[in-house]
Amino acid sequence: MLFRPEANDETTAARKRVGRGIGRRLVSLTIAFLILGGLGYLGWNAFQQKPAATGRGGPGARPDLPVPVLAATPRRQDVPVYLDGVGSVRALNTVTVRSQVDGKLIAVNFVEGQDVRKGDVLAEIDPVIYQAQYDQAVAKKAQDEALLANQKLDLARYQQLAASNAGSKQQADTQRAVVAQQEALVNADQAAIDNAKAMLGYTRIVAPISGRAGLRLVDQGNIIRAADATGLVIITQLQPIVVQFSLPQQQIVRVNAAAGKGTLAVDVFGNDGVTVVDTGTLKGIDNQVDPTTGTLKLRAEFPNASFQLWPGQFVNVRLKVETLEQAIVVPTSAVQRGPAGTFSYVIGPDNTATARPVAVTQQNENDAVIASGLTTSDRVVTTGFANLSDGAKVLIGADDRPPTADLAPRKRNRAPDAKGGQSGGQSGGQPGGAAKSQP
Repeated sequence: MLFRPEANDETTAARKRVGRGIGRRLVSLTIAFLILGGLGYLGWNAFQQKPAATGRGGPGARPDLPVPVLAATPRRQDVPVYLDGVGSVRALNTVTVRSQVDGKLIAVNFVEGQDVRKGDVLAEIDPVIYQAQYDQAVAKKAQDEALLANQKLDLARYQQLAASNAGSKQQADTQRAVVAQQEALVNADQAAIDNAKAMLGYTRIVAPISGRAGLRLVDQGNIIRAADATGLVIITQLQPIVVQFSLPQQQIVRVNAAAGKGTLAVDVFGNDGVTVVDTGTLKGIDNQVDPTTGTLKLRAEFPNASFQLWPGQFVNVRLKVETLEQAIVVPTSAVQRGPAGTFSYVIGPDNTATARPVAVTQQNENDAVIASGLTTSDRVVTTGFANLSDGAKVLIGADDRPPTADLAPRKRNRAPDAKGGQSGGQSGGQPGGAAKSQP
């Protein structure tokens, strides 16, 4: 077969025509997709803007349709300011009861876990040997006292003979020295009696403090010694009890200033972090900051009347440092945050909501203390912000909740410092203080 160049050219041209056709179809499909996408976007945008035209506070809202909201009135009340801390419970006194003499343990007079009082007899050691030593010391003193009496009579005779020159004065002086020596011996006998009596008394092991007895460390019938390190039992004083906790070093000045004005109250929370199980007083502040943690140690004492606190337990505490007297308090939901800071929507006489800047002293989950920006004659919006804007008309419901007792810390890792410090994930105040408050 002969090769024909014109046939090859025709094939190439056909291929080019096919390629151009496919390219035009792709361009047409792309344009169609773009047109459909634009139409879909315009429809979606119109659908989204439709609610705004119904008058709910957004762009294009109709002012004749008010926004339903809930409102509350600021109130005045005394608000305690607290500092949060984490600490551990410790016994006020812990004593390991040990024997002071060697001997056989013949009686154990306490039950494990029993509350004992100071002076109670906890155990008894066989007193036979120590009773014999005491009796021997008493007998030795009686013997020396009898000898002393005879020597005093001899001294009196020698003194009479020396006075009438019938005897030697030297003999009288010698007898006087013998009497003094015997008196000293009698005194030594008395000391031996006292020692023997003390050793005999040590055979009855008594409680040195009032508290709760732990587990028995030695059983009856064993030979115990004064040199034993384990002891008989450990007594722990539970009432009162101590909690040692830490605060950041930035609070040193504030705590010292508050402590200088009087005794500070300390609350300790239960396992739920909400319930105050006991209230005590601050007893001591450490004299240096721990350089490894940057914290200051403090110690508080609690009555522990219901035995809610136990040595070794970790607890959350709060230290009351001051009270904000007659502060303005609003629900926390009334405080909003924007690019310019905190503000609240204040409802005017014509039921128009106006955004007003406010300064927050401290805040928790329920209430916020307002330093400036609000008065007790204002009404603030607490619910309904989604469709609310500055200048919008509102339809007011009621949000008059009973005032809370205080702005005490309740749940950890959520509260700001009293005047702006932050302790957790929720921001709640303006700069100007450091006390934490949480419900």
